[in-house]
Amino acid sequence: MTVPPSDNQDRTALDFMAPRPAGQILEARLNIPTELQGHTMVTSLDSLVGWARRSALWPMTFGLACCAIEMMAVGTARFDISRFGAEVFRPSPRQADVMIVSGTVTTKMAPAVRRLYDQMPDPKYVIAMGTCVIAGGPYQGSYSTVPGIDNFVPVDVYLAGCPPRPDALLYGIIQLQEKIRIESSGKRKSA
Repeated sequence: MTVPPSDNQDRTALDFMAPRPAGQILEARLNIPTELQGHTMVTSLDSLVGWARRSALWPMTFGLACCAIEMMAVGTARFDISRFGAEVFRPSPRQADVMIVSGTVTTKMAPAVRRLYDQMPDPKYVIAMGTCVIAGGPYQGSYSTVPGIDNFVPVDVYLAGCPPRPDALLYGIIQLQEKIRIESSGKRKSA
């Protein structure tokens, strides 16, 4: 609600009472040049870094069994993982920030999985894809199968199914992006 000026008040004194968008107020206070007004954004550095991290996830090429076929299908035109900024599957753990473990992890393979996880730079994330990775699957209780990857690698997102469909993996990537968005930069623990 604007108040009409009285005889002793001028129009500029009452301009602060008129409702304006927050962007206009910030642009006026920050002395932004007129050619940039309306095209600027003010944000914190942490939120900008978080946006960059979640918008450019680079998963590591790491398939162990039948779930890897579903992981490969995510890169096809039907599912198109590139919509989420994760289309660059890296062959080296030093270039990746997401490990998608898909398939049965045996006791012989477990040290290699941990070694690859340790070689990834921080911050690093793990998606456990499939029932075999999460709890051993149909091989649960076997002497040669790990009863869950979370016994030796911290897992951020679990995808249940035998095997989970490619759209479930896309949903898992969306959940990981949401987790990265809400997580503050100093609170992440690495194992």
